[in-house]
Amino acid sequence: MECFSSPGWFSISTPSFLGLKSKNKLSLNRKCRSFNKDGSRCMSMSQTADESSGFSYKKLIHFALEETNTHTLLAPSPLQEKYSSLLAMDDKTELQMLSFEAPKIRLLRSLCIEGSDGMQVLDFAAFPKPEFDLPIFCANFFTTAKMNIIVLDLNPLHDIMDQEDYKEKYYKDLIPLGLKYSELLPWGGKLTSESLRFFSPIVIWTRFSSSPHNHSVLFSAFKEYYQAWLELMNRSDEETDAFQIALNCEAQHKYLTWRSEKDPGHGVLKRLIGEDLAKNVIREFLFNGVSDLGSKTFLDYFPEYRCEDGKVNEKRSMIGKSFENRPWNARGEFIGDRVKIV
Repeated sequence: MECFSSPGWFSISTPSFLGLKSKNKLSLNRKCRSFNKDGSRCMSMSQTADESSGFSYKKLIHFALEETNTHTLLAPSPLQEKYSSLLAMDDKTELQMLSFEAPKIRLLRSLCIEGSDGMQVLDFAAFPKPEFDLPIFCANFFTTAKMNIIVLDLNPLHDIMDQEDYKEKYYKDLIPLGLKYSELLPWGGKLTSESLRFFSPIVIWTRFSSSPHNHSVLFSAFKEYYQAWLELMNRSDEETDAFQIALNCEAQHKYLTWRSEKDPGHGVLKRLIGEDLAKNVIREFLFNGVSDLGSKTFLDYFPEYRCEDGKVNEKRSMIGKSFENRPWNARGEFIGDRVKIV
């Protein structure tokens, strides 16, 4: 298997691996495209218009891949053959996808979208192999010319509300990092109590207006959070107990099941590439593993969402509560029962 090499933006020992244009990949209605309808080539990762502006989430992907390669041996994921680049229904917006794996990483993947209207989306995640109980690195950034909606976190694999030892193991030393950026990137407002179970005390959930300064702070936060995750990966030991591995696998499957059903970013994909193809990308690429890491359904994990007809309730929250303010204190202790709930 060819391995990622750090020098250069997309240096790799087999250049064709990162050729972003697939000719025969997805069998759904809107396939990966190499050319626009008029015959002109689609823009590549290094050719998009936003590159000249100096602000591009591709820079964060570049950083993450090079940084990861200094800690472990990256290899292309089998998903890369099928998911590389998609042209949206407007024939202007391109969705660019990369995926890798490593000895401790089941899947490291990115989705980057840059629209002609100034919209940018980054969905970057690193999922550990079940033999490791590492948190899941999560960066979901949505940007327009005027505003930004940001989630950045090391999502806990196991419930930190109930498992204090897991919280101590992975987050105790990261609380100062979280405090630093929670000051620079303030809490973004209402967050549902259901979503909160998948976030850590150092989560950055924020909204801010677009400016060079704000984007600089965000880029710094991404880099420091990702470096912290890589250090945790370096120190992690492989689990050998079959029961614990099964628990890790189920915990990750539960996370993937929630995200593939309730993630608020799905609407953007549906608008860009249509409902059927969006569902395929969500389940088989973004949250790959939901189909094969476990057999439980969404309603098995979250029965409170069951409608009378047996279908999944489309509401984001069944409890009907959301946190207006940050529900952790400066020591990383959950104080959700004392902050404003609306």
